[in-house]
Order: sequence, then C-alpha cells, then structure tokens
Amino acid sequence: QVQLVESGGGLVQAGGSLRLSCAASGSIFDIKDMGWYRQAPGKQRELVAVITSGGTTNYADSVKGRFTISRANAKNTVYLQMNSLKPEDTAVYYCNANLRAIPVLDFWTYWGQGTQVTVSS
Repeated sequence: QVQLVESGGGLVQAGGSLRLSCAASGSIFDIKDMGWYRQAPGKQRELVAVITSGGTTNYADSVKGRFTISRANAKNTVYLQMNSLKPEDTAVYYCNANLRAIPVLDFWTYWGQGTQVTVSS
C-alpha cells in the first residue's frame, strides 16, 4: 500500500514564503514523475509544477520565477519552495507521484490528501 503525505502548508502574508514537502511511503519499486497541483475554491485542480526522476522541471506560467520544485529520490520526497506568495496562490495543494508499487509493477498515479495554503493580503 502506498501513501503520499504532505506537510508545510499554513497561513502567510503576501510576499512571504512557504515550503511544502510530500513523502511517499509503502511498497514502492520506483517513482517516475512527482508533481504539485492546487485547487482553489470554485476552481478546477491545476498543475503547479512537475519534476521527473532525472530532475527536469516544468512550471505553470503563474508560478514561474517564484516557486521551485525539487526532489530527494533516496527519500521518495518532493518539495515545493514557494516565494513571493500572492493571495491568488491560496488553495489546497496536492502532491502526486507516478510510480510502480510492489507487486503490481505497472505505473499508477497516487495523490496526497492535500494541504491548505492561505495567503493574506
């Protein structure tokens, strides 16, 4: 059984910073892509950033230059450093991972439970 657990959300003033972490645990064989998504009230879930196992990254235009995604492969953990936060960044942030778990060994996408980020103006 695989679990993704996020941490690091909270309340911050505009211009501030937060660092989110997401650790994958369980019977994991390997992890391909890991990413962060967010969902604001009344809006669809959207991609924030994704990172491949080789370290290639991709960002939503709205966060480029402010957010940085990274991962520690040995720890099965992905991070999201968020700087210069804006009120419009307020959302529930979800991590996901495309991975193979023992004994299935097919790639599946797993999701964390989400962590709230609130940016006050």
